[in-house]
Amino acid sequence: MKFKSTLAVIALSASTTLATLWGFNHFNKDSAYIYPQSRTLDSGKVPANYAGFDGVAGLNASIDFTPAAAAAIPATVHIKTKAARTVSNNLPRRSPFGDLFDLDDLFGDRSRSLPQMASGSGAIISEDGYIVTNNHVIDGADEITVTLSNRRSFKATLVGADPSSDLAVLKIDAKGLPFLVYGNSDEVKVGQWVLALGYPLNLEATVTAGIISAKGRTLEINRRQSSTPVESFLQTDAAVNPGNSGGPLVNTDGKLIGINSAIASPTGAYAGYSFTIPVNIVKKIIADMMKFGTVQRAYLGIQYLNESLSDDVKKEHGITGEYQGVYVLDASKDGAAYASGIKKGDIITHINNAPITSGAEMVGQIATYRPGDKINVTYKRDGKEYKTNVTLRNNVGTMDVVKSSVLDKLGAEFQTLSKDRAKEYGVSGGVEIKSIGSKGLLSKVRVQEGFVILKANNEKVESVEDFRKILQNATGSIKVEGIYPGYEGVYNFMINLDNAK
Repeated sequence: MKFKSTLAVIALSASTTLATLWGFNHFNKDSAYIYPQSRTLDSGKVPANYAGFDGVAGLNASIDFTPAAAAAIPATVHIKTKAARTVSNNLPRRSPFGDLFDLDDLFGDRSRSLPQMASGSGAIISEDGYIVTNNHVIDGADEITVTLSNRRSFKATLVGADPSSDLAVLKIDAKGLPFLVYGNSDEVKVGQWVLALGYPLNLEATVTAGIISAKGRTLEINRRQSSTPVESFLQTDAAVNPGNSGGPLVNTDGKLIGINSAIASPTGAYAGYSFTIPVNIVKKIIADMMKFGTVQRAYLGIQYLNESLSDDVKKEHGITGEYQGVYVLDASKDGAAYASGIKKGDIITHINNAPITSGAEMVGQIATYRPGDKINVTYKRDGKEYKTNVTLRNNVGTMDVVKSSVLDKLGAEFQTLSKDRAKEYGVSGGVEIKSIGSKGLLSKVRVQEGFVILKANNEKVESVEDFRKILQNATGSIKVEGIYPGYEGVYNFMINLDNAK
């Protein structure tokens, strides 16, 4: 009897299960999709919705960063600087988180002089002691000390600095040094592994790992030290903290793909995002400073609109619909783009066949060329695509190589007045002081940004090239005359050129 009861229970359970399955399949309209056998992973083919993912080294091999770290650590240096600066409330001119904050703006005028110590990192790029770092690491320093990973220390001299890209070159007296080999940042892909090296928070040589999380980023951070910033950052999630600035970012082959420059953070400490100057920009600017003494900056000669445009801005400029590329707001008549047929309203989509989707990507591509170099530009006009060859020009509209001059020693950025602005000011021409750096001859005289130079040593100045020639031929002190737009009268100041030699 007990055996018959058990069989009855089993039979009842089976029939209930079958009835449930039949009911579900009968009433459920969205049956589960099953890949045919020919499309399963067992067949060796990948389902379409896997987006071609093949895994990391087949999901079998582990990733080993030790060869890259072993190659890069000996070529990563600790940079310490010393400068006598005037401060208030016993606070330094820059905070310990100098990548982000300037305490001058918070605490007003500085009242007394105190020695300031700062710390950063650098990458050795030649066996005879050339080192690349950030401009903000050494800006204003009176003394620079470089310490190698084996703790040997050297006094360093500044070869050149470029505030626009936030790069600087140092030289130490040494031979047979380990150095990093340049990679190719154009070949860097989002998602690939990278290592960040440096001396964060005054620690010894430190290595962190992460991935490239974005390319062609702009932060407008270099605009704090230059009116012509060059920004097309690689974004990574490798941990970077104050002190990492100027240190290398390398790929898993140990090749240099960038120089770490900044972090995005609400506190000044690492919060997940760091930004690196691509090595293709680095090696071009470093080569310029070592060969010419100054950066050979190439320009397309256009004004363009930012990518994120409000409907009101689009309406103001007559932009209809969506577009992919860089919208040309204006093309200077003495610029390279205008000479090649590009004009207002065109949309630049490619440079040398490399896609351009943002102003930062365009700036990053142009920054790797010199005046006189030819590039191929693809653009759209009225929905049609065109291609043109553009010969890039320098900031004065020529293709000449600009040699290092006394003008560079002034530590400022200058711009020739446009005809419209000259007419507005009631002058035939002049040169505007766009920005004044913290170290240079103009930082030592009583002149402010916005001053328009009209004469130098009683000679008329109507362009940056005029001013350069006058300075080049002058000796001793030079008298500079000009105006402050919006104020009456002519003002003047003296520059002691002997301090620039």
